[in-house]
Amino acid sequence: MSYDVASVRAHFPSLASGTAHFDGPGGTQVPEQVGRAVAATLTAPIANRGSVTAAERVADETVLAARAAVADLLGADPAGVVFGRSATQLTFDLARTLAAGWGPGDEVVVTRLDHDANIRPWVLAAENAGATVRWAAFDPATGELTADDVAAVLTDRTRLVAVTGASNLIGTRPPIAAIAERVHAAGALLVVDGVHLTAHAPVDVRTLGADVFLCSPYKFLGPHCGVLAADPGFLATLRPGKLLPSTDTVPERFELGTLPYELLAGTTAAVDFLAALGEGGSRRERLLTAMSTLEEYEDGLRADLETRLAALPGVRLWSRAAHRTPTLLLTVDGRDPADAYRFLADRGVNAPAGHFYAIEASRWLGLGDTGGLRAGLAPYSDADDVDRLVTGLREWLAT
Repeated sequence: MSYDVASVRAHFPSLASGTAHFDGPGGTQVPEQVGRAVAATLTAPIANRGSVTAAERVADETVLAARAAVADLLGADPAGVVFGRSATQLTFDLARTLAAGWGPGDEVVVTRLDHDANIRPWVLAAENAGATVRWAAFDPATGELTADDVAAVLTDRTRLVAVTGASNLIGTRPPIAAIAERVHAAGALLVVDGVHLTAHAPVDVRTLGADVFLCSPYKFLGPHCGVLAADPGFLATLRPGKLLPSTDTVPERFELGTLPYELLAGTTAAVDFLAALGEGGSRRERLLTAMSTLEEYEDGLRADLETRLAALPGVRLWSRAAHRTPTLLLTVDGRDPADAYRFLADRGVNAPAGHFYAIEASRWLGLGDTGGLRAGLAPYSDADDVDRLVTGLREWLAT
């Protein structure tokens, strides 16, 4: 099936400003139906979840609908979908819960490629438990993180491995299924940060072999909240800290306090928007075709952008992995990427600069804490956006 980007763009009110958005990896623009869903839920009769009043039932139905929608997006069990303020918060909560069973001699593996949200929670939890942290390094020359790189630091004391599904800095997509085989053979758990991956490709958590998969709706056209997906049987083995009167059922035992019902309604609307771009019978089938078509479209646009950026004088591209998202990181020798960021912003092109919380990856690449200029494509990106970015950078290089 073909991808009609003009039709897609028509659903995003913010694009009427004329800005070319390459800042999607930090949070996408939102289609009108998502905003309407948030507003409608906020203004409808609503209360804490229950079954007695109509307002209680609205809240309950909103939560269950959001679990079902996210489960369809990820190929997960809705009974194992947990919502939180952010993926970072959910990871910290999970790390504290799992670390209660760790001690001296136990080992946790993190990678140099990851966003710090899938590094620091595990490092801090391990330190508090007296466990050892081991680091899996990626190849800075190619940007690749292989299953062998992870296997090299596994031992019979490894309790957990945390790895990204795709780098938010340079786009690298590690071979998660192959990594999962090595991790499970070592008897360890695999936690996958799918925040960047979920926005750009079809996801099936079972095929990936992730014991825990996290993502953020605001990276795939939705509102600001976080999602954790895992097998409900596995979640039932975990005992998080919670309030005494709060329910002990799964997944609710992991959701501290009242959920943001309006954001969950927006999440469902975002998933439905993506599903409407696909073909098939069930929502899951439509999502798979939609995300496959989107992946192909974004990859083609990325290839054109990459070729044109590489032709600019002095530009160095750091996104080199064979399998990656449409996310490009670039630097120019002797020039501050933050200057390019500001120059482009004045011309209505949003391409931010920095390390984007992937600080270990930025340092490993030799970019320190400065990082580079990141150009990330999204479902609404088009050829005109690419032209404007390339033209803007060419003008900046001439200054």
